[in-house]
Amino acid sequence: MIRAMIVDDDALVRLGLADLLDSDPGIDLVAQAADGLQAIEQAGAHCIDVALVDVRMPRMDGITATARLRALPHPPKIITLTTFDLDQYVYDALAAGADGFLLKDTDPAEILRAVHLVAAGSAMLHPTAARRLIDRYHATARPQAARAQARINQLTPRERDVLALLAHGETNAEIAARLTMRESTVKAHVSRILTALAVSNRVQAALMARDADLTT
Repeated sequence: MIRAMIVDDDALVRLGLADLLDSDPGIDLVAQAADGLQAIEQAGAHCIDVALVDVRMPRMDGITATARLRALPHPPKIITLTTFDLDQYVYDALAAGADGFLLKDTDPAEILRAVHLVAAGSAMLHPTAARRLIDRYHATARPQAARAQARINQLTPRERDVLALLAHGETNAEIAARLTMRESTVKAHVSRILTALAVSNRVQAALMARDADLTT
């Protein structure tokens, strides 16, 4: 059972997401918060597996909350929620440790799928908007191209292949099918990639790959 938390200052959004999550027998909604500070308190009181976190909130925004949640002893996985006109904040949210992001008008079935994927250790980047947003903003968001390239150069050719597909948002199963290998082998490659790149999750690895133009 996936223990979930909703963090959004809009009561109607929380209600809608709560109804959606409650419809999935594999998800248990254990906490809700109206801002980042409440999210930190709720995470300390409950064992949260996945948090759906809005970007713009009073008292503590979603980007700051993401960094604080990821710094907890038992950090939850985090999916950032945003509208397209807030896309300038997405890169910072992902760099703060979010495991992915969704637009608020994402199909409900995809939101549920995202919760399950992120809980299982995969990333969930909106299939179209992710590439557009990251490509648009990574160039102006303190890129570390030289450092990224130096770390990526430490990878084997096969690991670079895996990283390139990971950077396009593909799951372990999809990467395994594309590269004709076992899913367990892909998982091992991903683990080594995260270590070599000194990042904490797949999304940060994807951002580094893009900074180094590995995905072009």
